[in-house]
Amino acid sequence: MSDASTGVTLTLERDTPATLVPIGTAGVLRKGSEVRITQRLGSHITVVSDGCMYRIDGRHADALGLNDGPSEAMTAPTTREEAEKAVIEQLATCYDPEIPVNIVELGLVYRCEVRRTDDSDIGWTVDIDMTLTAPGCGMGSILTQEVHDKLSRIPGISQVNVELVWDPPWSLERMSDAAKLQAGLW
Repeated sequence: MSDASTGVTLTLERDTPATLVPIGTAGVLRKGSEVRITQRLGSHITVVSDGCMYRIDGRHADALGLNDGPSEAMTAPTTREEAEKAVIEQLATCYDPEIPVNIVELGLVYRCEVRRTDDSDIGWTVDIDMTLTAPGCGMGSILTQEVHDKLSRIPGISQVNVELVWDPPWSLERMSDAAKLQAGLW
């Protein structure tokens, strides 16, 4: 969810790791740089500095004089339905850095399969096929790593496989009605 810091210009209090959007190049924004927050959704902050867009991991929110928000404790799912719900809830915390809509509502998740890791009834394996809004976007490895990391944090998830796919190509029709409304396409 967005907060009151969106649209605010701040000065970085320390050197801060950042990813150039949409190229996906890792770099550092220097202490003293002015940045304008364009969105703060999920666990990341998107900022603009010197005409370029960057994505800052929420763990570095302190560099902007912000906190990274409350950390919610998760319980281990015991049924496939609970595991699927936990996975979808985590996926909904992953946002496109340029569009203030989560990847589920954007229609970027093509397949989400949750199954027992083995016959022992201990642990879940999650297989995700996802895409990007544009094949040339350099954020693919960054978004797939975020999905992997967030799903791996769910207690009881023992294996996560995330595959970036391009068929079928993503189109606006894949977006939910709520996402279209939020993005001003309706």
